[in-house]
Amino acid sequence: MKKNKLGEFQELVLMSVVILQENAYGNEIERYLEKCLQERQSMGAIQTALKRMEEKGYLTSKWGEVTQKRGGKRKRIYTATPMGVKVLRDMRDLRTQMWSAMPDMAIGGEW
Repeated sequence: MKKNKLGEFQELVLMSVVILQENAYGNEIERYLEKCLQERQSMGAIQTALKRMEEKGYLTSKWGEVTQKRGGKRKRIYTATPMGVKVLRDMRDLRTQMWSAMPDMAIGGEW
């Protein structure tokens, strides 16, 4: 059975969707990632990651309501699916397992 995996950027975007909940739409995801990573993020890269994860079944999306604040534009709001949450847990467990296997000198000392 093929294990589901995410690239690092997709993992960060999917985590942002889970964290932001009902505010998980393009611009808010971009702002959140920029705040966390302390660097500018490409909206195109975020949209590509969202599209690919939606195709894989890790996300669903729906259009929000029209708001005056956005000049009458609607937001596409993303939600993680149970499969998306599972793949995040799998990635967390893999990272935890690998960090636990690191020799002490590698993480506590200098290389």
